[in-house]
Amino acid sequence: MHWSDVIAQRLTERGNDHIIATGITPSGEFHIGHLREILTGDMIARAARRSGLNAELVFVVDNADPLRKVYPFLDKSYEDFIGHQLGSIPAPDKDGKPDWRRFEEEGWSYGDHFLQPFLEALKQIGVEPRLIPNLTSYREGKFADSAKKACDNPDAIREIIERVSGRELPSNWFPWQPLDSKGSLDGLDVTGYNYPMVTWTDKDGNTGESNISKGEGKLPWRLDWPAKWGFNHITCEPFGKDHGAAGGSYATGVEIAAFFGHEPPQSLVYEWISLRGKGAMSSSSGNTVGPIEALRLVPPEILRLLIANSKPNKAIEFDTGMGLVNLADQYERLASRNFDEELSNDSLSRRQRVQIEDAQAALRLSMTTSTQEAKATSVSFRHLALLAQIKPKDEDIWSSLIESGAITNPNSVLSDRLERMRAWIDSEHFPEEMRIMILNEPDAASLGELDEEQRNLIPIIAGELQNAQWTAEGISLAFKNAANSADAPMRSMYRACYAMFMGSERGPRLAPILANCIRDEVCNLAQSCADSV
Repeated sequence: MHWSDVIAQRLTERGNDHIIATGITPSGEFHIGHLREILTGDMIARAARRSGLNAELVFVVDNADPLRKVYPFLDKSYEDFIGHQLGSIPAPDKDGKPDWRRFEEEGWSYGDHFLQPFLEALKQIGVEPRLIPNLTSYREGKFADSAKKACDNPDAIREIIERVSGRELPSNWFPWQPLDSKGSLDGLDVTGYNYPMVTWTDKDGNTGESNISKGEGKLPWRLDWPAKWGFNHITCEPFGKDHGAAGGSYATGVEIAAFFGHEPPQSLVYEWISLRGKGAMSSSSGNTVGPIEALRLVPPEILRLLIANSKPNKAIEFDTGMGLVNLADQYERLASRNFDEELSNDSLSRRQRVQIEDAQAALRLSMTTSTQEAKATSVSFRHLALLAQIKPKDEDIWSSLIESGAITNPNSVLSDRLERMRAWIDSEHFPEEMRIMILNEPDAASLGELDEEQRNLIPIIAGELQNAQWTAEGISLAFKNAANSADAPMRSMYRACYAMFMGSERGPRLAPILANCIRDEVCNLAQSCADSV
């Protein structure tokens, strides 16, 4: 069974109605790493509905969390907002400064600024969850019941956290973080409690009160999380390995949820997504690739496959270069398979059947809607990348594909893919090993680096190309004939070819590239090279 079906099966034991939750703090730009959580939740919800359950996906926006520091993308004036809740401070403008006008006129907050682009990316990728802004939940008093239980019994809560986590809490710890008179959660000492009021003193000796029922503050994270499981009726939630570690916030949350009077959700711990060569993604450090940026490069189905085809406990290294090429080609291979026919084979072993069923489920979950059918385009990413680089006009690409028999007519899927391919080629992410540059005239420096044997091959190559059949196979045969005619090894012939056509020592396979170029231009370049040596 696919991992999403395993979780769905467990949910059937808990009843028919389910709310699958995901949640992220909007402290900076969202990145591909954040997609793992919400896509994992989305895939569980789809699997649950496929199993006949009533399942809804929600996205808890942790905008009651404070701004913890002035990140590199913020102006230093944000120092005044450290400790303030993300949903109650202005968003940064294009220069990283607080946009007071929009905040005062539209209520556009710091949290909104970073959340909205992520929601737009999610819509493209087929995920439209119900949003639950945590700050609103506090202000509407939804945390009040759990907060009262915690504040009425601080010693019991302390005992759970210290025993399960194995760490000692500060002597002045209290299960409610009040807001000071300026709206900050930082630097306050709780001096008294009489529900719903918590009294406090700040570092300057100022005193004040915080009303729990009005959400004038918040619960610490280890209480906040299990509290919202209850009033949001959450039955399943995937989360990162930091929360799932021994003594982590899920472990304490299980006992605190019982203290609050409700069950913890079905858990699923997932590993991180890292950026190839750069380590774990981080919004605060800027080591990210955003979902919108990624969707400019590849179709949403391919990004969904990245998550669907990886077990949650397996770390993913996201590679915007050759990794995306391989992932896209994997999608094409999956989309071209006839899974029903494969599964009808009675001689399959149990392991073979499981592998086929897992692949089928991964492809199904890669679709942006549950009713969408996967269709192979019959044009690999590699070939499309080749054509997009040597043919600037789309109609020339379609003509080439039609002439080769790859397609009969361009369709919307291929057109969309070509648009993203051109964006990818123009970006910093396109792999250098796939980058193609065919010369317009001989490169004297590259030709000058050839040895005598290689230079002697150039006129022979030019002559063979004049008579070659203009296909990848025909051009390959011309290269072979040239080498045989000069009694030279193929490595010398290819060294000469790359110098002639690309001004380099090596590169991608030349024959398919030249076959898609204009014959007269290639032959004229070859003859010019022959005349210059």
